[in-house]
Amino acid sequence: MAGSLKLERVAEALALLMGRPGGGTGTDSGSLQAAKHADLLETLNSNLAALEEKLGQDPQWNELRSLRAEVREQAVWLESSTDVTWSFTCQVLLLLLSLKKRMIILAAAYHPAKPNPRTAEAAPALSPDTLSISQQKTVQSALQFVITLGLCPYLLPGVGIPLKHRTEFSAVVQDVVSPNTSPSAMHRLYGSCTALLQIAQHPSLGNLILTRHLGDLIAGLCQLGFCPTKGKGEQARPLEQLKGLTEEQRTRSREALKSVLDRVYQPLVVQELLVLQGGSKQCLQSPGQEVKQPLAQAPVWLRRLCGQLLSERLMKPSGVQAVVRGIMEGAGIRVAGGSGAEAAAADWRKCDMVARILASCPQQSLSLEDYYRQVCPQILDLLHIQDKLMAHQFQRVATTSLLTMARECPQLAGKYLLHPMLAPLLQCWDMAEMAMEDLPAGTVLVKEAELSRCVEDVFKVYVVGNEPSDVLLESLQPALGVIFSLYCFTKQNVSHLRSPCQEILLWVLEKSEREVALSMLEGFAGLGRTMQFLHPLCQFQVAGEGGAMITVKETISDEEEELYQKVSSEQWQMEQLVALLTHCQKSGLAGDFFICCLKELTHMAANDEAGLDDDPLSCESLVELEQYRSQHLVGQKKQLLVLQLVAMLCERVSDTVFTDIVQLKSGDFAILKQLVPLLEEISRIHLEPVIQELAADLRITICTHGAFSTQTVGTAAQSTLGEKIGSSRSGGQTHTNPTERPENKTAGLILGQPQSNENCSHTNSLTSNPRPKGKNGESTVQKECPVETPTADHTPQQLQELLLSAYDPEIPVRAAALRRLSRLLEQRDPDGLKAQEKLLKVFLENMEHEDSFVYLSAIQGVALLSDVYPEQILPCLLAQYGCTSPGTTGPQTAETRMKVGEVLMRVTRALGDMSCQYRAPLIHAFLRGARDPDSTLRASSLSNLGELCQRLHFQLGSVVQEVTSCLTAVVKTDGEAEVRRAAVHVVVVLLRGLNEEATEVLRDVLRDLYRLLKSVVASDRDEVTVLHAQLALEELDDIMRRVLFPPQTLEKKLVVLP
Repeated sequence: MAGSLKLERVAEALALLMGRPGGGTGTDSGSLQAAKHADLLETLNSNLAALEEKLGQDPQWNELRSLRAEVREQAVWLESSTDVTWSFTCQVLLLLLSLKKRMIILAAAYHPAKPNPRTAEAAPALSPDTLSISQQKTVQSALQFVITLGLCPYLLPGVGIPLKHRTEFSAVVQDVVSPNTSPSAMHRLYGSCTALLQIAQHPSLGNLILTRHLGDLIAGLCQLGFCPTKGKGEQARPLEQLKGLTEEQRTRSREALKSVLDRVYQPLVVQELLVLQGGSKQCLQSPGQEVKQPLAQAPVWLRRLCGQLLSERLMKPSGVQAVVRGIMEGAGIRVAGGSGAEAAAADWRKCDMVARILASCPQQSLSLEDYYRQVCPQILDLLHIQDKLMAHQFQRVATTSLLTMARECPQLAGKYLLHPMLAPLLQCWDMAEMAMEDLPAGTVLVKEAELSRCVEDVFKVYVVGNEPSDVLLESLQPALGVIFSLYCFTKQNVSHLRSPCQEILLWVLEKSEREVALSMLEGFAGLGRTMQFLHPLCQFQVAGEGGAMITVKETISDEEEELYQKVSSEQWQMEQLVALLTHCQKSGLAGDFFICCLKELTHMAANDEAGLDDDPLSCESLVELEQYRSQHLVGQKKQLLVLQLVAMLCERVSDTVFTDIVQLKSGDFAILKQLVPLLEEISRIHLEPVIQELAADLRITICTHGAFSTQTVGTAAQSTLGEKIGSSRSGGQTHTNPTERPENKTAGLILGQPQSNENCSHTNSLTSNPRPKGKNGESTVQKECPVETPTADHTPQQLQELLLSAYDPEIPVRAAALRRLSRLLEQRDPDGLKAQEKLLKVFLENMEHEDSFVYLSAIQGVALLSDVYPEQILPCLLAQYGCTSPGTTGPQTAETRMKVGEVLMRVTRALGDMSCQYRAPLIHAFLRGARDPDSTLRASSLSNLGELCQRLHFQLGSVVQEVTSCLTAVVKTDGEAEVRRAAVHVVVVLLRGLNEEATEVLRDVLRDLYRLLKSVVASDRDEVTVLHAQLALEELDDIMRRVLFPPQTLEKKLVVLP
């Protein structure tokens, strides 16, 4: 039976039936789409007759005729009719079923040969049931005819897209096929759908049907299975279109619909159901065209059915993602880079609409809590979509859905959304104390991926979503301490979690009420409420992907070591809190917290005075005495914390904490207007012209409420403030951050320039200490540091006064004199250049001063002097660094030598390429420093050596062997971890700087360096040293890969022949 029938024969029959004969005689119509009414019917009759003639006369088609007859016997849905369109549809369906049956037979009989492993690999042979491209096109055309002639004409109004709104040929078919005149319209629809479902059972044919005609097939099955059998208002009379359809057939249609919906790609199902559901007023309109007839509104039963089916898609596993993809992909996002994708990316309204759909509980759900339980985990998964093209849309939908749910149902949203999202941060506290104590040290409680994902989700929802509701702020309260601890941990190393943690903390502080924000800051500092930081038995640990993980902390048996780590951790957290406050100055939060700390300090001082009379001996029992001591210790600890916090705030943020805060209001100007008559009188009768002009300008400024203000008013105000500040702070000691540049902080003191109010915070005495007086009653500062402009010429006597001021016991005077001498060298002052020996001696002696304000100024001066006279100054500095200076009376301290090393590095930076001339003595000096008994100096020398190699562009010359030998010896023998870190870091710098040239420059020592790094990774106990070694090995691996496998470049060479 049809044993040798080929697929080509069935495809040829389909082409003949559709008017495109593949080799025989057929109709003269080139395209059925051009036919009209009677011409269409005549063409269909002609094609049917041509097919029957071919099957009856051509012996090569006997097998196909037998196969079609067998299929006809099994087609219970087939009915004879005089309707040409239905007869044509039946013949197409019979041929498609014959094609499907033949493809199944060929696939079952196919047994591919096993590949021969001895021969070269080749593409596997195609299965005999594979359709060619031309055959696929023929099958697609046949399916289009079936849909157009046998399915769509029998759909009820409003079910699916009408034929007249599709193509011109479809409009012609609608006029030819009249379902109202057909007594068995529902039977024909049932037959077409049944046949299409049978054809779709084959994978290849099913892909053609379910990807191109899924919407029409779903529409037909919905009508067959769910259309009500009685019309509205006609309870007794069934609808004419549903006559003859049995309940069994309706049940099969429902089952078939469910099977199709579960089989197809779910986002595509969502799209088709949305189209089928339609809107209240549908209309097809193209830009620049007239408005066409609006589409018929979908029936109520169909809209309700589509809503139920969409809800079922949503409640399925991964249903949320399917719904979102179905809606968003329908906007053109699937076309990467297309205009549709760009339009959908910008259409935030569509994302918000999808979010509102997800936040609404469907009627099919058992309860609101059951819906949240199923959907909320899927909404959180949307935040982790890795699809670059759609990640932004998914995140916006997820964020908006979460915020909407939190607003509408805060309790359920907190239970199923917010708490699971924050679970990794709170996991340590959720575990039982005894269970955590039983875990061995180093056990990973929260993996890096979980913690990173948690922080990123919080950042997306809270910061990017930016909806500071009470529910969100309260939900984040328990995790704030852990986030702050993680932020402090990331500040110790390089981590991609630092920025999101900082943004989260700043967002919470900004969006919270001011009292709540201040309470949070007090909790971070350990002053106020109890903040839930990381569990005491847990710790953060560096992870491999640049993040962090939470592990069980190793128990420390030494109480002193435990106390030291605790104090160090609190100190570090305090520093990071102050650093975080530097970002809150514009909002005024830093200023308010500073004032709050000052109030707390005042309150503690008052309590101390009131508690002096308390006698601990008055306690009646040992228990009361112990309680008294405990409270006293807690109070002392709090006092120390407050003092430390105030000191850090004064040092880091006091300069700008009160800037742009005091602004005059309308009431202030009303008071100032009382001065206008007096100012007018002064401007007329005062003897000094300058005062007259200033009074007139000030009167104008007050009258215009500051809208117009001349420069003289501002200059006078700054001068007045500068004099007041200078007179009150000259007697105090300064405490400056070594990383800051102090020249701007003393300019107003020494040079007589105006100084702003904010610079006053770097002194211990702001208002109490008077200015020291000289013999003639003049200010010591004014006497020893003459008031001059920066560009004024200096006499030898004035230079001598500056040199004397460099030894003044007052630190501000001494530092300002050193800065002034440095400025003379920078301006190439002739008198200063002549006194180079004196200046060098002054600078070197001041480098030994303990105050950073002084020795940093001296370091800057020596660096400028070395830049001018490198040949004379550098040998002296090298001798000073090596403790062989002839002018020294005893051995130099390690701290002084490190300061000299800083000078040498500044000189190297200033010399630039000229530093190659002094390459050998500098390298030898640092190599000798690497053997010093002091570990800090050894680490400093190695750090300077690494930077020197960078400045020399790694042109080490013959000393490369000495450098590598020194580094190897330090790494293998030095007992201090910080020294080994510095040595391995120099190796990393060398490899990173030399790049591919490392194989040439380090050719003789590269193998030794590789072995050294491997031994460090395998045996060194310090984690930071091991990390540096791993980085060096990665650099070396990249270098060797680029050398062994250079990138392929496309080059075109032109050779000129002689």
